[in-house]
Amino acid sequence: MSGIQQRAELQAQIWKIANEVRGAVDGWDFKQFVLGTLFYRFISENFCAYIEADDESIVYASLEDSIITPEIKDDAIKTKGYFIYPSQLFVNIAKNANDNESLNTDLAEIFSEIEKSATGYDSEQDIKGLFADFDTTSNRLGNTVKEKNSRLAAVINGVSGLNFGNFHDNQIDLFGDAYEFLISNYAANAGKSGGEFFTPQNVSKLIARLAMHKQENVNKIYDPACGSGSLLLQAKKQFEENKIEDGFFGQEINHTTYNLARMNMFLHNINYDKFNIKLGDTLTNPQFKDDKPFDAIVSNPPYSINWIGSDDPTLINDDRFAPAGVLAPKSKADFAFILHSLNYLSSKGRAAIVCFPGIFYRGGAEQKIRKYLVDNNYVETVISLAPNLFYGTSIAVNILVLSKHKEDTKIQFIEAGELYQKETNNNILTDEHIEKIIEAFDSKNDIQYFAKSAELEEIAKNDYNLSVSSYVEAKDTREKIDIMELNAKIREIVARENVLRAEIDKIVDEIEGE
Repeated sequence: MSGIQQRAELQAQIWKIANEVRGAVDGWDFKQFVLGTLFYRFISENFCAYIEADDESIVYASLEDSIITPEIKDDAIKTKGYFIYPSQLFVNIAKNANDNESLNTDLAEIFSEIEKSATGYDSEQDIKGLFADFDTTSNRLGNTVKEKNSRLAAVINGVSGLNFGNFHDNQIDLFGDAYEFLISNYAANAGKSGGEFFTPQNVSKLIARLAMHKQENVNKIYDPACGSGSLLLQAKKQFEENKIEDGFFGQEINHTTYNLARMNMFLHNINYDKFNIKLGDTLTNPQFKDDKPFDAIVSNPPYSINWIGSDDPTLINDDRFAPAGVLAPKSKADFAFILHSLNYLSSKGRAAIVCFPGIFYRGGAEQKIRKYLVDNNYVETVISLAPNLFYGTSIAVNILVLSKHKEDTKIQFIEAGELYQKETNNNILTDEHIEKIIEAFDSKNDIQYFAKSAELEEIAKNDYNLSVSSYVEAKDTREKIDIMELNAKIREIVARENVLRAEIDKIVDEIEGE
């Protein structure tokens, strides 16, 4: 089955599940139940594969819980980070989902037991709270136990019906595609900005490639506002695993999305000892100070949100913000995220950050921060993308590429606003579009109407404006008119008109002569 076919089948199955519970569960909440069930099925199958170790004589799901020894359990938790008894596996729960009168409480107990299995082990913090948003006893599923169980069974049966074989043999990113489909269908209706939670896979691919460009290996990769982890996982997808030596790091302020990010790591077979996702406010409570610097940083931080800024006088002395001599405005935290990423970046690495375009031309504190970045030669490239690439917003965003190892003092500007393909309600970047941008980024050659590199002196004279349109000449799409050719056509028309007038006059004279 091709990737396109798998994706279509996945979307059709999710829509079928949605119809089963339509009118009972809000679309935004429904998302959590589908993704949670996908995750439950995955870790069950993944755990079976680990226990069975390709031994066809072992069918873990058919074993009795009683034969599991403490030694087997201990070894499995040390390796996988968690433990699931045979009776707790998704496949065994799905068998009797329709007839299980205590389905909702059984699931709640299973999820609790899976999380508790990691208590006291190195994986405890990576497993703790993973199922917190998959509340099987929630009134969002119905007011009675029967209603809850009926809707849970519908979701479980739907996910069970996904016939893709082994998760790792799929042609698609099952979890990412499911999440993207749910976001695109429910974010707007729920009054959510989809871009706040998820970076579309095609944009993620471009950002990952920019951050990892020409790095044979990186110590680790970091996203300070990681959402569901899509940017980190694109780095894994784009490059061999041995290129990312010490794993994947991220911080996320939204508890639900934080849980999704950790689930996403497991779903992509990144073991608990190879990722570290933290919950909290990156700007006021940054994690990973002891883990920096990072060779690759990818980020799609929230656009122009409020933050404490100058209301906290200690922040101006923070080693992330002090070098710029000024804090980002309280109503626009964009440059706070940028300076945070710069501080965490290694001397050999790159940071690729999605940015709101206004930060590149506004005055005040933002202009002073741009001056700091430009004068210290940290800005490698600014890329302007097409509008409507993200869910919930039609803004034509920019990508800022930061580097501490530039070989010259020029800043590159790329105008990629015409590179998009219309697909349903949103635009997408195709692989061909991404390749064109990467080729220009790599070569640093000037390309008429597309790419231009400017010297720092030119940028300083332009008040440190970093808007792409200030440096890349816009293509004149107006129809070009050849004046000489136009005049010749006019003369031809006039001559033809004179002939017609003469013929009409002749006809009139003949009629009047009768």
